[in-house]
Amino acid sequence: MSAKRHNPRPLDPRRLEELALAYVARFATTQAKLRAYLQRKLRERGWEGEDEPALDGLVERYVELGYVDDETWARMKAGSLLRRGYGSRRIGQALGQAGVDEDLQVQMQPGETAERQAALALARRRRLGPYAREEIDRPMREKHLAAMLRAGHRLDVARRIIEAQGIDEAEEWADEDIVD
Repeated sequence: MSAKRHNPRPLDPRRLEELALAYVARFATTQAKLRAYLQRKLRERGWEGEDEPALDGLVERYVELGYVDDETWARMKAGSLLRRGYGSRRIGQALGQAGVDEDLQVQMQPGETAERQAALALARRRRLGPYAREEIDRPMREKHLAAMLRAGHRLDVARRIIEAQGIDEAEEWADEDIVD
């Protein structure tokens, strides 16, 4: 027995507001992501109002109310990616895809010390370089280096971790005092 498919009613200003409020209550988000979500819902369900939906006004009001804060979201996302071992390039990509302003993307880029710590965290988690369980030969070293580069690390940082003679050397290098 198949259930009859329910076609939701087209959105009106009240239902659009309800959707937006439910979205920001459930997810930390950016202005661009909220706008894209609402546009998708409008495409799916249609619009019942006579005037065009005021998406920009709705998003701006939520920013003023503090429901949407791009800077807080970007700081949270960048910190999360750093802790998982991703480098500055991947952080910039993630923030860009979420519609974060370029100036804010630049502000959220990690300093040298944070980037070194992130590279070390990735190597530890993925058992790269000095954290590998077995002796690594040249082809394996190149695979490890490629993994670090895909994770968004600069070549010099990735090389330094992968080519470290041991865990202590890698950790000491990552912990060196750097003026960020």
